[in-house]
Amino acid sequence: MKFSSKEDVEAPIAQVFDMLADFGSYERQALRRGIEVHRTDTRAEPGVGVSWHALFDLRGKRREVDVVVSAFDRPDSIHFTSDSQGLQGLVTLELVALSPRRTRLAIEVDLKPKTLSARLLVQSLKLAKKNLTKRFKLRVADYAKGLEDRYRQQNG
Repeated sequence: MKFSSKEDVEAPIAQVFDMLADFGSYERQALRRGIEVHRTDTRAEPGVGVSWHALFDLRGKRREVDVVVSAFDRPDSIHFTSDSQGLQGLVTLELVALSPRRTRLAIEVDLKPKTLSARLLVQSLKLAKKNLTKRFKLRVADYAKGLEDRYRQQNG
C-alpha cells in the first residue's frame, strides 16, 4: 500500500536536505507525541546505517518498530526502511531543485505486510485509503511549511 505527496519548499535544496537529515528533530517530534525512541547506532554523522528502535501504542496495542536509514544521497534523497511485527515499510524523501531558492519535496510511504495480522491491518487501511491519503497530503503540506519556517528563522 502506497501513499505519496509532493510539495514545493521556498528554500535551497542543500538547506532542505540538511533539515531532512536532522534526525535529532525527528526524535524530538516522536518524543513529544509520546513515542519512546532509542537510537541503536553509534554514528556521529547522518548517513546510511543510522537506526532507531521505537515503542508506541496504536489502536490499544503496544507496537515496536525498527527504522534504519537505507540510502543517503546528498542532496537528492534519503530512504528509511522499517520493520514492525510483520509490516515492512519504505519511506522515501526525494528532492528536486526547481530554482536556486525553491525545492520540490516528494515523500512516498510504501507498506508491505509479511504476516496474516499485518495483511489484515493493511486491508483495513485500504478501506480508509481516501481519508488516509487526504490526511497524509495535509501532513506533508504542513511539514513542508514547517521546513520553510525553519529556513526563514535560520537565514532571516
